Order: sequence, then structure tokens, then C-alpha cells
Amino acid sequence: MRDRQIDTDWSALSVGERIQHLEVEGYLVLPDLLDGAHIARLKAETSQLPTVAVDYSVHQQVYPNAQFAGPAITELIAHPPAIEFLSRLFGDEIVMMDCGYARSEPGHPGISLHCDGQPWGSEIFGFEHSCPKLVRVLYYLDDLTPEVSPFRVVPRSHLSLHADANPYLRYEEHPGQVMVTCQAGSAVLLQQNVFHGNYPNTGDYAREMIAIAYRPAWAGPAGEVSEWEEGELERVPGAVRPMLIGRNRRVWLPEGGNKPAGMKHEAPGIDPSRWERGGAASEVDERI
Repeated sequence: MRDRQIDTDWSALSVGERIQHLEVEGYLVLPDLLDGAHIARLKAETSQLPTVAVDYSVHQQVYPNAQFAGPAITELIAHPPAIEFLSRLFGDEIVMMDCGYARSEPGHPGISLHCDGQPWGSEIFGFEHSCPKLVRVLYYLDDLTPEVSPFRVVPRSHLSLHADANPYLRYEEHPGQVMVTCQAGSAVLLQQNVFHGNYPNTGDYAREMIAIAYRPAWAGPAGEVSEWEEGELERVPGAVRPMLIGRNRRVWLPEGGNKPAGMKHEAPGIDPSRWERGGAASEVDERI
């Protein structure tokens, strides 16, 4: 029996409802972020990438560290609709931690349920995903259908305090997993500690995806990661440069006392009313 397929009208959600869905369910779809011409430019670059197969299937091809692989890919880091939403979500400067490309070809067996967050680092992610807060934006360059590697997720799994939610665990499947489909040009956003993966590709075309990980500037990694080379930074567009500030940057107050000076009396970012922001669905594009 096929898992439950999500049928949410993502375009109708207000900005507050989008924040709530990402915070509570652990994932969110932002539809129609890329038009056909934009997708074509990205595909022209991804088609030239020297991908390698992952260890479990030759039908899953990847190219890590894709942030400087081509002008269109680099510019995607600062794609306005996504960055405007992340600015609302984080309320802070945005730091891009990594960017990678993946192609799930027919025959791809699917990705096991896992978390991207690794609080003490790991062999797969190093310390790049040890940040206390991190959101990955998955840009899909092809339609996600039930047959072509749709996204799968266990909603709210990131909220669990149980040992089963240890972010270093992996699961082949879970009875609470759901299927998320969307059209090419849409993006799936996910919290790093939500258990997620994708389904097999039993269709007749490859599904391409560019994944970019972002965090608020305060939420630096637990251990040191490599910084961007100055020569690379000199070549990036001006709109992208703010997202490429120091990857080790963080706001840490280990000496903080019980009554530090200058404490505020309000903080909109943690107010329950943050889920009530927004207006009519027709205003969504303007609001994010």
C-alpha cells in the first residue's frame, strides 16, 4: 500500500503558516520558485558536472561542493524568494554552509530515512551540519511524481525527545512517513533533525536536485570547518557574497550571567503569534 501523499495547497499558505509548518512538521514546500528558463540555465550547468555514484547505487549520482560550479548555480544561493523567506524565519544574517547536486536516475533505490543534523560531526558531514539550527533548501529541477523519487519525511520527528530520534540513526522506512510531490521549480525546505529521505525512481526520467544548506549567523558549527577561499569569493556576484560570510561565525555567550545588562522585554521571533503573520493567499509572493 502506498504511503499517504500530501495534498496541501502550498501556494495558499501565509508566511506565518509557512513558518509554522516548517517549525512544527519539520518541512515545507515553496512552489514555483524557478520558471522554465531558470531551470534550463541550471540544467545546462548540471549536465557538465563530473558526478560520482554514491556507495549504494550507481543510479544516484552526486556532485558535492557545487557552489562555484557555474554562474547560475552560484546565483541560486541568493535566489530572492527563498532568501526573503529565510530572512523572516531566521531574523538574522544568513550563512550558506554547503551546496550540492544530486541526480536520482531510473533504478535509484531511494534514500534511507536520516537526519542531516550531526551535533558532534560525522564522517559524512564533518562539522558542517553540527550547527544548532540549519535549514536545507532542496530545489527540484524536475517534477516529483509518486514514481520519480518523491520526497519522504516523518513529520514532527525532529520534535521527539526519545532515543529513537537520535540524529545519528537511520531507518529503512517508518509507518509514519509521508510522500511529498511537487512540480519542477519548487523547493522543499527541511529542518536538519527531521527524519527524511526519498523514494525509489521507478519512472522513466532522472530527477535532478540542488540542495543548499543555510543557518542563522549566530548558530555556528560545533567544530571548525574550512572557510571559503578569497579567490572564489572575489568571483561571486554581489548578491551572493553576504551569504558567504565566515562559516565558523557564531554568537556565543559562555560568560552570560543570570541578569545581564540590556535584557529586552519582547522578542517577536519566539512569540506564538509568529504563526499568525500574513494575509490573503494572493499576497504570499509579496510577503515572502
